[in-house]
Amino acid sequence: MENFFSTLKIELVYRRSWRTRDEAENDLFRYIDGFYNTERIQKDLGWLSPDEYETTWHTAQTEPTTIPRSPTRSK
Repeated sequence: MENFFSTLKIELVYRRSWRTRDEAENDLFRYIDGFYNTERIQKDLGWLSPDEYETTWHTAQTEPTTIPRSPTRSK
């Protein structure tokens, strides 16, 4: 958290001044919302962690695929 607040201060707080508290709160919200990706990667990964998704993907790539056989006819 210390790193986050340091970055926040350097990139936003020390570079600006605000007339009202509302302006400051809105800028802080925009900074934080824009700084972090609001679309979470887990949603696109089926809510798996990145490690779980990667393991599943690699497993699927290395396992041989089974091709279903067509039924044989009796003569």
